Amino acid sequence: MAEHDEDLWEAHAGWWQDGFSEGADPEYEEQILPLAAEHMAGAVDVLDIGCGEGQIARLAVRGGARRVVGVDPTWAQVVEAERRGGGPVYARAGAAALPFADASFDTAVACLVFEHIVDVDDAIAEVARVLRPGGRFLFFLNHPLLQTPGSGWIDDQILDPPEQYWRIGPYLVEDESVEEVEKDVFIPFIHRPLSRYVNALADAGLVLTRMEEPAPPPGFLARASEYEAAATIPRLLLLRCRRSD
Repeated sequence: MAEHDEDLWEAHAGWWQDGFSEGADPEYEEQILPLAAEHMAGAVDVLDIGCGEGQIARLAVRGGARRVVGVDPTWAQVVEAERRGGGPVYARAGAAALPFADASFDTAVACLVFEHIVDVDDAIAEVARVLRPGGRFLFFLNHPLLQTPGSGWIDDQILDPPEQYWRIGPYLVEDESVEEVEKDVFIPFIHRPLSRYVNALADAGLVLTRMEEPAPPPGFLARASEYEAAATIPRLLLLRCRRSD
């Protein structure tokens, strides 16, 4: 992250902690956490990259992992993660310079993190470095195609007959922006096309073994009536990868 981006995350860590953890967010509760638990099954040594306040890390402990470490570049997140406890240990670190020896973990998770990382190639190379041969990487993203900036549900009443469709924004254009996600809360985002991530994974020796594009969960649709008509448009993408031997 750039220094300005880190400042924004420090200033607005509470927005994340209050709105997306401890059962506050239906997408996490009904979709992300169950998927993470499913794909972390059997993990022994887990690294949660961009752990925030630690809910994925705590989930790994509850799932039986022997050692769970969470890293985040934001002090406010690391302090809150430590306060909430639950078994993991935490360190302040960015994804592009992980403070661990080669082949330290059998599982790494990055949940809705890489949309905020500038040094994407270095970060993915670091994931591969700290994974053991055959280790898994669970890579959760806001769907790069269908959630491109400028995308959304269009109710076009000008056409005859009227049409409803999902508009996709400028997908191929890599874009860094700062979005006001709610009043006076500004968060940095980076959009990249999916090929940018897949090719970086391949270059680092991380082989794609499974891809999930789940429909928005019922709890989210109940809270966001404007999405009801777009229930067939995924918001989330999960790539499960394996480090080559």
